[in-house]
Amino acid sequence: MFATQLKTNQTLDNIPNDIFEVIAQLKQELNAVILDHYYQEPDIQDIADYIGDSLGLSQQAAETDADVIVFAGVHFMAETAKILNPNKLVLLPDLDAGCSLADSCPPEEFAKFKAAHPDAIVVSYINCTAAIKAMSDIICTSSNSVKIVKQIPADQPIIFAPDRNLGRYVMEQTGRDLILWEGSCIVHETFSEKKMVQLEIEHPEAEIIAHPECEPSMLPHANYIGSTTALLKYCQENQNQTNIYCGN
Repeated sequence: MFATQLKTNQTLDNIPNDIFEVIAQLKQELNAVILDHYYQEPDIQDIADYIGDSLGLSQQAAETDADVIVFAGVHFMAETAKILNPNKLVLLPDLDAGCSLADSCPPEEFAKFKAAHPDAIVVSYINCTAAIKAMSDIICTSSNSVKIVKQIPADQPIIFAPDRNLGRYVMEQTGRDLILWEGSCIVHETFSEKKMVQLEIEHPEAEIIAHPECEPSMLPHANYIGSTTALLKYCQENQNQTNIYCGN
């Protein structure tokens, strides 16, 4: 039934039994590519052409020669792929796949916030909607946010959106006073400092690695802070080491 919905000119008699074969055949016929975020389930990762974080997926979306991009991620990621590929068909398997961080920054409210600071330029984390990107001057990622802010003249006011935790981390690393939009990711908010300390006591040999979207109370405990890709690379380079992972 799944395959007949995707390709209506096939009959049940000639549909392969192997779903992976069906997907491979459809990808070839449609000249499609599947982009998949790290946090997808293993079965979805198995059929992906590329697996990565927001930065890596955006880069791959910009470089692909495919006519169709199937984005196994959340809504704002598919929007970003469409922005970078306006002439390609971008498909999101679940239109309701949202992001709490992106949703925490409603465009109408952010427009008012921006108007209240007319002299400020807007640096927005890529994990935001297309509407917020359209109101921004610069789009950053968790891996280059500090570098970007450091390059902006010291006397230039900056609005940083939508993640307040990443914004606070950038402020700490750069010494800049940023105007923060008070958005956040519910996943990173659920990490408990108390639980992390308990894990640290139970595993004294372990190193704590954390994403800069974590709450400020978490980051001082971390031995290493980085983007999702950077955290993965850190684990790969230290395979004999136990890590307590604070990220998503």
